[in-house]
Parts: sequence; structure tokens; C-alpha cells
Amino acid sequence: MRRNHNEAPVLDALAAYHERGELGFSPPGHKQARGADPAVRAVLGDAVFLGDVLATGGLDSRRETSGVLRRAEDLMADAVHAEHTFFSTCGSSLSVKAAMLSVAAPHQKLLVGRDAHKSVIAGLILSGIEPVWLEPRWDAERHLAHPPSAATVERAFAEHPDARGALVTSPTPYGTAADLRAIADVCHQRSRPLIVDEAWGAHLPFHPDLPSWAMDAGADVCVTSIHKMGSGLEQGSVFHLQGDLVDHDTLASRADLLGTTSPSVLLYAGIDGWRRQMALGGRALLSKALDLTASVRRRIEEIDGMHVNGEKDFCGPGAASEFDPLPVIIDIEGLGTTGYRAADWLRSHHRVDMHLVDHRRISAQITHADDASTTGQLLTALEDLSRNAHTLRPAPEVLVPSPAELRPDQVCLPRDAFFAETEDVPAAEAVGRVAAEMMTPYPPGIPAVLPGERITAPLLRYLRSGVEAGMNVPDTADPGLETVRVCADRENS
Repeated sequence: MRRNHNEAPVLDALAAYHERGELGFSPPGHKQARGADPAVRAVLGDAVFLGDVLATGGLDSRRETSGVLRRAEDLMADAVHAEHTFFSTCGSSLSVKAAMLSVAAPHQKLLVGRDAHKSVIAGLILSGIEPVWLEPRWDAERHLAHPPSAATVERAFAEHPDARGALVTSPTPYGTAADLRAIADVCHQRSRPLIVDEAWGAHLPFHPDLPSWAMDAGADVCVTSIHKMGSGLEQGSVFHLQGDLVDHDTLASRADLLGTTSPSVLLYAGIDGWRRQMALGGRALLSKALDLTASVRRRIEEIDGMHVNGEKDFCGPGAASEFDPLPVIIDIEGLGTTGYRAADWLRSHHRVDMHLVDHRRISAQITHADDASTTGQLLTALEDLSRNAHTLRPAPEVLVPSPAELRPDQVCLPRDAFFAETEDVPAAEAVGRVAAEMMTPYPPGIPAVLPGERITAPLLRYLRSGVEAGMNVPDTADPGLETVRVCADRENS
């Protein structure tokens, strides 16, 4: 049946709620802004509170007889070529955990790309699933990781035929994408599902010049953050399902187990409205964004000391399969400073906030919301950064390990280490001990050390030198890494 994408069931129901003049003697306690602090109303505006109603017993009836959310999810599934879609107001951090728990149970194996986001690791900790790590394709020259190859997934299944499925991240925050069709084929030859953490790919279904969309490539479940490359609100996420390798009701129950019982209608409305926007005009919006990005890339390439990483840098044999140009990754090694210092300078001097920041790169995420005005401010700021880079030298050295030094031994399951008896030891004494915490440079949020891994000297040098240079490692007990949390049982650590 052909769907009418002019509809927006959540937004329409919210408008009807106000037209009916409904009076709630239920949460939320601000009662349509009437009880909100005037100072808060002055900053946020009343529209936020007017959109904040109960999902059931407010937006819909007590028994959800109107099926508002279900109709909105069906429209989203149709728009992105999925069989089923689930909305989440707890971000893709919840969505990916629900997907993992639907595929593997505690102590069962799941193939997982080692370049996974910390939310995937949190899922391993909560579930007790045993990860079988898929090595990314390491770029030793540029010191970054691309998604694992299909051959890597094939070898992992050959060595671990009892693995329940695979989970890969594509695209990465750097815009590089896996050969998802080939990976899906490897999984399906064994009747195993493929989960794709596609948090950075909400826009992919809506333009042919972007990397392959996971559902079109044959993935069984894919998780997408609407707030990253879409125009939904923060925490808005969807996860999509197709095929019969993951049971619909199981996935729904796992999401219900993890999710909130007080979902935000504001977030639902943002997701619903974004779907309508993209279904009706997404291709034109993204064409404009791609043209704008191409121009911005050319302009940045002309700035002294800057190089914009492109498809030639990131794709090819031993690297990524596809490339999304909208995350504009700028290598500033030629400026003789770090991405940390450059990003801080841009914020301080131009009020321009960059996204991904590491020891030698900064990134400017371009979306359909940008135009010549916003990118003009960006270019002006970058040109000024180039002129003033001498003030940011000498930059502290970040001791980045070689690919061979990046993978420590996994001594025990992440769950067992995280919940073990622990102790905080001076960093100098942590080498050789088993980590009881994640150590995650953020952004992009890919842990360098996981609970259960044996801490090595190169990794600890990297993190400590990074912190001294401006790296943010927010999830450790001591963000300064003067001390490290390790498992207290020395026999196993």
C-alpha cells in the first residue's frame, strides 16, 4: 500500500490535542507551561512545554487506540525501505543495546568491530555477551580506523562458528563506510544476522550519491541517530528491522526492557517531522548540501597547513569501501599543532564549535541545514586559524601507538571486569593490570582500552600524553589519568 508521506501522525496528534483544549491532571507537572519557572520559560519558550505531553493518556488514548506512534513508525519504515521501525527517545545508545540483546544472550558470542562506540561496549557489560573482536582496517599513516572487511568477518565466523551474529559500525564518524553488502552475505550464508550501528547515517537512504544504506545492503537491524545528520532533537533515534533472522517481538521486548516508560513526545515529533521532510524533499536538500560541501572542501584545501581528507585518502585496498563527504575531516598536521588546541582556539576566537577532534584533525559536519552564511563563517575562522597557528606551537606530542600496539589481550569479559572488585592504582603501576573501566577519547567515543583488557605501556602513554595535550577522556574514574581503575584480583590481572 502506497503511504502518504504528507502525514506526520505525531505532529498531527499534538495539534489536535491543543485544538481539543484537553486539560491534564497527570504528568508532566508543569501543566502546559503554566507551572514552569518564568525564567525557564523566558529561555526555552512555551513551545517546548506545549509539546511536552504524555505519550499515552495525552497524545494518544490510555490504550493507544489511535495508534499514533505505530502509524509514525510505519511511515518511517516505508521511507527508508525497512520492514519495521522502532522509535527511541533514549538515543542510539539504547537502540544498539536492544539490537545486541535480540541477537545474543549472556555468555553467547557476537562478532563486534573493535572500532565500536562506547555504547556498544556498555551493551556488552550489561548483557554479558562475549565479544569476538573484528579488527578494523588500520591506516597506520593517518592513525585512524576504517570498518572491518568482509574477509575479516569470514575468518571470525570460521574460527567462532557458534557466534550468533555480527555488529559493525558504518559509516564511522570520519565518514568511511564498510562493504555492507559483502558483510551481510557472509552473515547470511550462515543464517546469522548483521547489526549495523549506522548512527551517523540517518541521511543515507535519501540520496544516491551517499554510501549504501544498511537496509538496502541487506542488514537485518540497523540503528540510526536522527539528531546527528538529520534534523531531529538530541536523543532521537530509530532502529529498523527486516528479514526473519531477528524476531520482531523479541526486538520490541528488549527495547521495552531498556527504554523509558516516560518517552518524550517532543522527540517523537522531531523524528516524525524529519521523516516527512526527507521523504518529500530529502533528495533536493541533500543535493544542495553535497554541492555546498564540495565547495567548502575546495576552499579549505587552499588554506595553508590544511588538507581535507577525501575518498582518495580513505578508500581503496585495505581501507574503506565507501565515503560520505559531509563530515569534513581536516588534517591540520601542517599547522604544527593539535586538533585539541585548534578546536579550542576556534571556539575562543570565533565561537565556532568543531565536532570530531583528535591529535591531528578537526572536523566540520555539514548538513542540509547549512548554507553560504554558516560555511562562510567557518571558512573565515579556519583562515584566521591558519594565520595564527604559530601561537599554538609548540604543541604537546601525542604518542600514538602503531596498529600492532593498539590491541591488548582480552583477559576476561567486559562485564566480569567492570563488576569485579577494583582498586585505583597510580598510572605507573597500571601497566600489565586488567582494566576495570573504559578509557575513551571523546569524541568520537571509541574506547582505547576496555574493561577486561590488559593495559599496555603504549596505550597508557598514548592516553596520558593525549590528556596532557587536551584530549578528553570522560569515562574514567580519574579523567586526568593520574590513577587507573583496575581489577583487584592480581591472580587474574
